[in-house]
Amino acid sequence: MAEQDIGAIRNVALLGHAGSGKTSLLEMLLVKAGVLGEPGSLERGTMVSDFDPLEKDYQHSLNSALASLDFDGVHVNILDTPGDPDFRGQALAAMGAAETAVIVVNAANGIEMSTRRLMRRARQRQRCRIIVINRMDAEGANLEQLVHDIREEFGAQCLPINLPTDNGATVRDCFFKSDGETDILSVADAHTEILDQVVEVDEDLMARYLDGEEIDADSLHDAFEKALRQGHLVPICFTSALTGAGCGEFLRFCRNLLPSPLEGNPPPFRKGPEGERVEASMSADDHVLAHVFKITNDPYAGKLSLFRVYQGSIRPDTQLFVGDGRKPIKAAHLYRIQGKDHIEIDRAIAGDICALAKVEDIHYDAILHDSHEEDHYYLEPVDFPQPMFGLAVAATTRGNEQKLASSLARLAEEDPCFIVEHNQELNETVIRGLGEMHLRVMLERMKQRYNVEVETRNPRIAYRETITRPGEGHYRHKKQTGGAGQFGEVFMRVRPLGRGEGFQFRSEVVGGAIPTNLIPAVEKGVRQLLDEGAIAGFPLQDVEAVVYDGKHHPVDSKEVAFVIAGRRAFLDAVKNAGPQVLEPIVELEVAVPDSAMGDVTGTLAAKRARIQGTDSVHGGMTNISAAVPLSALSEFPTELKSLTGGEGRYTMSFSHYEAVPANVQAELVKGFESNGSGDES
Repeated sequence: MAEQDIGAIRNVALLGHAGSGKTSLLEMLLVKAGVLGEPGSLERGTMVSDFDPLEKDYQHSLNSALASLDFDGVHVNILDTPGDPDFRGQALAAMGAAETAVIVVNAANGIEMSTRRLMRRARQRQRCRIIVINRMDAEGANLEQLVHDIREEFGAQCLPINLPTDNGATVRDCFFKSDGETDILSVADAHTEILDQVVEVDEDLMARYLDGEEIDADSLHDAFEKALRQGHLVPICFTSALTGAGCGEFLRFCRNLLPSPLEGNPPPFRKGPEGERVEASMSADDHVLAHVFKITNDPYAGKLSLFRVYQGSIRPDTQLFVGDGRKPIKAAHLYRIQGKDHIEIDRAIAGDICALAKVEDIHYDAILHDSHEEDHYYLEPVDFPQPMFGLAVAATTRGNEQKLASSLARLAEEDPCFIVEHNQELNETVIRGLGEMHLRVMLERMKQRYNVEVETRNPRIAYRETITRPGEGHYRHKKQTGGAGQFGEVFMRVRPLGRGEGFQFRSEVVGGAIPTNLIPAVEKGVRQLLDEGAIAGFPLQDVEAVVYDGKHHPVDSKEVAFVIAGRRAFLDAVKNAGPQVLEPIVELEVAVPDSAMGDVTGTLAAKRARIQGTDSVHGGMTNISAAVPLSALSEFPTELKSLTGGEGRYTMSFSHYEAVPANVQAELVKGFESNGSGDES
């Protein structure tokens, strides 16, 4: 396959708030390209990208999905992503595989919570950005005001490249054309604004333009793509996924003006421990370099790994290495993915998105390559939101613990924002995700796929302990048992470190008061208490411990004696240093109807929340930002649903740790002591 075939590929990710119409838009694009005879139906469950049984039950996307089409000589890979904030990990992972992020906005709802977040993420990751205003024919939609809102929110570089006409029945081009009537704005004005914006990235074009030379749109192609890559231009397109209006024009826009893999911003590959930046060649004739951005496990079909090829070509007989692995795998079967259908192909070239099936060694974020020269390559990791919503789970059927563990591990492979933790001390398995719905869907999926059911309850909150001032402690351990005894004495100082600095240990012992070979035993005793906590049973953090004196016995001083002495001296010092329990604080963003704002802010205030701001947004909604203790939010999803009639949405991300109120600390300490816990060594 020739090099120019790479230039005929377009990779786009459809992103946007839930209900913006991304999946319906994909259906209509497939119709316009002749892939489908008619668009699929959400109600009948016949949509190409919403094929998962749970998606049919929930009536919206829960996973990212891939489909492709061929249109007028170009091959377009389209990644449809879920819009619900609980599943944005899937959207962020898919975004990296495309040169262009297409942010879909529902004309009836305007700019929504996820619109802002996704625009910001796409800009940070240097994706070319396009805004598609979908449902342009929606009753009551104020399109002119929406364009104004978009430019106010995201910058003057957001410019219409086409405009609706005939009451949303079609669109009129504003880039290649400079005249004609539309429903809202002037074609001539829009055309001039785009020209003004595009020529700014090319000094030669700018000079010619300022000299009054007529510059036709065809000669602006390279400058247009440069403006896209730099974020200097964010085109706005209009469509109606229901009628198909604007969808054919959008495909022509993809063909004529969107960047190919040769023209987009190069991916941020790094090499080795120093993180030296390297660039993929985008050549079909070079070594293979590909990145796995999605994993799907099916109990019958096995593991499916979706990957983007950045360099070289892969054939079914290609030997590939996974990351730094020394043992190669064989790409026995290559597939092009069309929703749920796997279409076998004989070659995957640089720039394309394909899949391998039934290769267990492949994992999310793996680099696939065919030469050891690329052994230590990796992509800069995606900054995924931290999963904070948790449930403790246990198998309902005794003896199903191993089946539960393996099923959860399979699910965690698929979703970078779904985490499984096991607390050995409490013998508690905790699953964490981005919200209540996220975890509910994952558990339903586990039941459907692997026939594993679980009991759930709220997990133990990840409290921490620290100290608030310097303190000193001392302990002498002496034990005589008829034969050789045990002896060790330790004097210790502690002081608080800055939040997030962890733990430091050092020795200032001089003169052999404690032999050098026994100092590690003292540290071992200290670290035991770090994990177990001093006052309430939670890990200690942000503490420096200094052993500065002690005594030993030439016969009875053994390692075990100084482990115990170090532990008890550290405990004594901590209790003299103003010990304090810390709790995790999360940044909460809540979108609620205006009418419910007072009730929701009141509910949050009762949970010790600090309201940081409110922001009215289009569609009668208000965004509330607050910092809230995680321990107070266990019932919040249910409360929010009740207060807003199911219209409220929220997201949260870990912010920091801070001290719990005195009454809460007293309860935690009392509970720890009443359970018979404490240091009895």
